[in-house]
Amino acid sequence: MNTTSSTTANSSRPNAFLASIEAPVRKIERIKDQFGKEAPVSEYFGCMTFGLAHMREKLPKDAYAHLIKTLEHGKKLPKETAEAIASAVKEWSVSKGVTHFCHWFQPMTGSTAEKHDAFISIQHANHSELRVIERFTGSQLIQGEPDASSFPSGGMRSTFEARGYTAWDPTSPLFIIEEENGKTLCIPTVFFGYHGQALDNKTPLLRSVDVLSNEAVEFLKLVGDVDAKKVQTTLGAEQEYFLVDKNFAALRPDLLLTGRTLLGASSARGQQLEDHYFGSIPTRVKSFMQEAEFELYKLGIPIKTRHNEVAPSQFELAPIFEDMNIASDHNLLTMEVLKRVALKHGMICLLHEKPFAGVNGSGKHNNWSMANDKGENLLEPGHTPHQNLRFLACLAVTLRAVHKNAAAMRAAIASPGNDHRLGANEAPPAIISVFLGSLLENILNSIESGKALKATDEQIIDLGVSQIPNISKDYTDRNRTSPFAFTGNKFEFRAVGSSQNVAVPMSFLNAAVAASFKESAAELRDLLKKKKRDEAVMELIRKVVKETKNIRFSGNGYSDEWKAEAKKRGLPILNTTPDALEVLKDKKLTQFLVDTKVLSKEEIESRYHIAVERYVKTLDIEHTTLLELTSTYIIPTLEKQMEQLGEAHEAMSSAVLKKLHKARMTQFEEVFADVLTTYETFKAKVEKSRKGHDEHKRMWDIVKDLQPASFALRDAVDAAELLVADDMWPLPKYREMLLAHNLS
Repeated sequence: MNTTSSTTANSSRPNAFLASIEAPVRKIERIKDQFGKEAPVSEYFGCMTFGLAHMREKLPKDAYAHLIKTLEHGKKLPKETAEAIASAVKEWSVSKGVTHFCHWFQPMTGSTAEKHDAFISIQHANHSELRVIERFTGSQLIQGEPDASSFPSGGMRSTFEARGYTAWDPTSPLFIIEEENGKTLCIPTVFFGYHGQALDNKTPLLRSVDVLSNEAVEFLKLVGDVDAKKVQTTLGAEQEYFLVDKNFAALRPDLLLTGRTLLGASSARGQQLEDHYFGSIPTRVKSFMQEAEFELYKLGIPIKTRHNEVAPSQFELAPIFEDMNIASDHNLLTMEVLKRVALKHGMICLLHEKPFAGVNGSGKHNNWSMANDKGENLLEPGHTPHQNLRFLACLAVTLRAVHKNAAAMRAAIASPGNDHRLGANEAPPAIISVFLGSLLENILNSIESGKALKATDEQIIDLGVSQIPNISKDYTDRNRTSPFAFTGNKFEFRAVGSSQNVAVPMSFLNAAVAASFKESAAELRDLLKKKKRDEAVMELIRKVVKETKNIRFSGNGYSDEWKAEAKKRGLPILNTTPDALEVLKDKKLTQFLVDTKVLSKEEIESRYHIAVERYVKTLDIEHTTLLELTSTYIIPTLEKQMEQLGEAHEAMSSAVLKKLHKARMTQFEEVFADVLTTYETFKAKVEKSRKGHDEHKRMWDIVKDLQPASFALRDAVDAAELLVADDMWPLPKYREMLLAHNLS
């Protein structure tokens, strides 16, 4: 922690401000076409990826056929095919200037991991000469063994069985990470333990994708899609983030150590005028966005939109939806690219859910849907009675999934960062509910009552079994307070945090929907023994609509009335991460994960222990940082300010002036006393908590006792900030960090 004198620290603040507004706009070296003109995106999109299109072109026909069988039917990849793929990959990579390769995996740390190996191998030319050659084998492609003993396992691995293995996921394209000092081939892999336990977030996602497809196909066949073979889950993950000049970040130990500001009074101007949202993008930021998009396009990531978000210095980018597994990998890559490119432009990218108090935090809206093997979106109303009946059936299945597993879905998005965001003015509440929009609400209410709904041609005209005309595709008004909203042809899971790996909440959602498909299929089989198909399907829809009514809510999710109503309805109200994590200990609430084989009981238990440990360590880092900031930055500054106030008071000769100044001194002394008191109280609580070794107890101590005390200390320091001379305050202020971009 920086403990330099306030004079040195203070002089760096204006320097940092000048550096931020004078930073040059970085020029991007674009890919040129044969005529020397800037090439269109279509010509270089995915140029740093090696996927099925490349393999179809480079592999022998029989090898490619074996690969397709592996992808479509789970067949084991023959050794000869693996060698052929490895040879093609090596040839392509070396031609791109790649020198190293790595298995890119997703351990339960919340981020990605990689160990780099060189392509080089030693070949003996003769007894005295060694030759270096580029070599890459099928075994190197398919499986690796990183030194995995330090990755979290939640107790699933003994010390003597601490190995971790990585295995190639052929459903996700290989890609090259290109940096100024070299290029690395990255092989997307799963990560598992000695006995096959999932030690990562990718494995459960792949399991969930498969089981949802299997259960959905069985259900669709009963509904009438007898030729259904596969159901694909799709995802489009919107990504919100903040940009802060790195000159300011370097002067904020809290940003560097925790990703968020632990102190900071609100700027007089924040987001009150709502003028930043969708406003013109500052030149320097636009340059960053353009380079980030350029890098993402080369990686085959289909970024579609970019814009200013509500808070100052907050932005968003969003891709076109993709296959869920690929979209999940792409979102992790997107976060890495945003952080890397931001540094090139003299900024840092903050992905924390709430880096600044008093302004909107950042989420990651997950747009989720399902499609059959004909490419038809199962959550999109169609043009025929059958398509609309199928749409309503899949909608009902999804409602049942959320209704039965709302608590687990809340647990899937639990994190210390999201605790600051959920329920605030920019995010949905921690109570999981579903918003459908007025049209669908009317339709479902009519189905429940058994009455026909008379309306325009764009709506359902008659809910008779055999006559279900067109349903409007976009009759939702997108209630922004809803954590799980239907938005025309998909559901938008809006409660996911901006820093989170989407594989976790999507695994839980897929598993819940798969379990719902299975349950609904069993009920439909019984109904089909008594009724014709369409009548049976409508009867099932009516039953599910009635039983899931409590999860549907169209009003203001922020209101106290909704909290009371949700409690009355029996919905799970899990306001904090510790509340939500307790769900993982409840075998009944997590049984759907076991039944679908997305996670075993052992794997669920391990994730609970990892989450508790991560919560305690994250908050312990924040609390330690807050204490050090207060003791080495804030208190010395207040002492110096008090000293100057005393000297100024002594120098005054006017009685009137002395009286007025005495009031100012009294106010400052009261605020200073509040800082010292709350600091000592908080420090004592932290020290007491650290004496305990039970992490579960520490977690509850933190949420019930330490967090309120830390908030009290912050309030006291933020009040002091408004009284201290600006040139003396040691930390960059909110107005400097959040509004400097407006000057570029």
